Amino acid sequence: PPGPRPTPWSAFGCGSAALWDRPSFFVVCQRAGRGHRTRENLPVIAHLLSSILERAVIDTNVLVGALLGRAGHNRRVIRACLMGQLKPLVGQTLFLEYEDVLNRRDLFRKAPLSQSERRELFAAFLSVCEWTQIYFSWRPNLPDEGDNHIVELAVAGGAGVIVTNNVKDFRSAELQFPQVRIVTPRQLVKELP
Repeated sequence: PPGPRPTPWSAFGCGSAALWDRPSFFVVCQRAGRGHRTRENLPVIAHLLSSILERAVIDTNVLVGALLGRAGHNRRVIRACLMGQLKPLVGQTLFLEYEDVLNRRDLFRKAPLSQSERRELFAAFLSVCEWTQIYFSWRPNLPDEGDNHIVELAVAGGAGVIVTNNVKDFRSAELQFPQVRIVTPRQLVKELP
């Protein structure tokens, strides 16, 4: 008989036990003074992991690239988020942009995942994101004014990196934030463990 139907995030290499089976997960668990494998440890461990993971803002073009391809650096970035190697930040404007793009049927006509699978994967991605409220508009004056919210989200959430396929526009901003690196998915993947 056929086995259970794979989930959309399993295509990204993130089975339900992906984080649970990682040795570093248990190191954090032991540091929390628990040292054993029980679900009651998960809130403590999740708190510790979120404080040590690099916070990242994932541009919409990276998420779309991951959903359109069967492999590649965009997918590896989303996989890193789902596996707990990065802590993605999301705010209201970025969330609405994600939603808008995911609803464009023409864009995903040849995508390997169906619309329901994309929605399920998007829900899984959002479940690992940290909601970040932007209280101040920095207006970095990017060539594409519609991307200013990404820089503002990174600053508001204390992100160390913005991951985008559009590095050129972000690096030519009038207002620079040296604590926030702008990298491509390819560059970020080289840094991941």
